Amino acid sequence: MVGSPLFQDTFTTLGANPTQMSWADAKPALTTGAVDGQENPISVFDVARIDQVGQEHLTLWHYMADPLVFAVSNRVWSQFKPEDQALLKQAAIDAGQWEIEKSRGELEATLAAIKERGVQVVELTPEQHAAFVEATRSVYDKWTDRIGEELVEQAQEAVANR
Repeated sequence: MVGSPLFQDTFTTLGANPTQMSWADAKPALTTGAVDGQENPISVFDVARIDQVGQEHLTLWHYMADPLVFAVSNRVWSQFKPEDQALLKQAAIDAGQWEIEKSRGELEATLAAIKERGVQVVELTPEQHAAFVEATRSVYDKWTDRIGEELVEQAQEAVANR
């Protein structure tokens, strides 16, 4: 999995032993069985052909929406004129919106392609999803205190509106 402490906490809370590694190391580790599974967006599962390294099961539990983060250092940002800053901000907003629409618009076709390759895709029932939410409640509590209620609410809204 990626090295996000939030991801680490989530999977540890669920009883997993998450291992951070580069993508270059992950595929061989999956092939040899050094690791049992991986966490990635569906688009990455598809493009990286994770099914070719022994991943024959995919569970959709909709626990998060991958954020798109556009960042620039304050030192660099302050060198731009205000009108250029406004253009760059709008370009980032437009790019983010495009990516959301693209990934959501292609979801069914991507899942169909994955299933055609023999991967068993399981989507949790509302009751099963609720069980995951409840099991990770302590992670919400911990991270809400750290990053703020407003950001957590925005993330929950993004997941709900998938």
